[in-house]
Amino acid sequence: MSPIQEVIINKKTDLNPIWIMRQAGRYLPEFREIRANNPDFIKLCLNHKLSSEITLQPLKRYDFDAAIIFSDILMVPYGLNQKVEFKKNFGPLLGDLNLDNASSMQENNFTEKLKPVYKALEIVSNNNLTSNKSTIGFVGAPWTLMVYMINKQSPKLKLKKNFFDDELLIKKILLILEKFLKIHIKNQVDSGAQIIQIFDSWAGLLEEKDLPYYIYNPTLNLVKFIQSLNTPVICFPRNIKDYKKYCDFIKPDAICIDYEIDPLTIRKDIKIPIQGGMDPKILLTDKENIKKEAKRYLDIFKDHPYIFNLGHGVLPETDPGMMEYLVKTVKDY
Repeated sequence: MSPIQEVIINKKTDLNPIWIMRQAGRYLPEFREIRANNPDFIKLCLNHKLSSEITLQPLKRYDFDAAIIFSDILMVPYGLNQKVEFKKNFGPLLGDLNLDNASSMQENNFTEKLKPVYKALEIVSNNNLTSNKSTIGFVGAPWTLMVYMINKQSPKLKLKKNFFDDELLIKKILLILEKFLKIHIKNQVDSGAQIIQIFDSWAGLLEEKDLPYYIYNPTLNLVKFIQSLNTPVICFPRNIKDYKKYCDFIKPDAICIDYEIDPLTIRKDIKIPIQGGMDPKILLTDKENIKKEAKRYLDIFKDHPYIFNLGHGVLPETDPGMMEYLVKTVKDY
């Protein structure tokens, strides 16, 4: 069992495993080299040779305890025939959603479209570099995916004015997403993913009264499904106001926290294993600061099952040498 599984499943507190969200990607020169020759991001995610190579790149450099598959949460809308493209310095742009098309999508057609993702997972999970490490698969939470599918771009600070107007549309999308997210999760687990992380990047956009319908119930259905596959699930409801209420309702195996939340409150309120927390911007400072901040999180959670991670993805301008220093600091703690 890998150190991360020991922490999540056996609630070990004497280990300090580390992996980093977006560890495979933009801050690594070897990734940028591949990216320069592959400008179409979706095509790159669907190139199993390259996506598996990218997934393993950080493990060749650093003593991380997990490989997270190089892919994207928007592969699900793409699998449902919604056009998805990534515009430089802008982010994702989605085409119009054809609801009839999406709801009549056959399971085998969806799986076939995303087959390279599963092939890449197989390659990664069978590689020597991952022998005592966890292979992590992931999905976007229903709410976050629906935001992209209706909004057709990143909502950044707010949703478009009439977002909630079409209740029937919302209900249908949530049903379609539940069905195909389960298929996508099962395919990842069957291909070697030992842990699934659910990213709810836009959880912070909702008011408290809307959480049960848009976040709690849809996410709970996925969490129960993943657990029925005997697979641990980590949830990351970024910028959610009340992590305790979220955990009490959804009962994931571990919870990933963002950098806006006070880790002392989390330690006091939450009993399940914790992941993450450190602000990615700390890696843009100096070694002294990195050591101080990393140690702060490790001290706070030293008697609690804890996986070191950031409170969001690693920033593209991060110096790979600073990442090396962070990993060493955590391992030497």
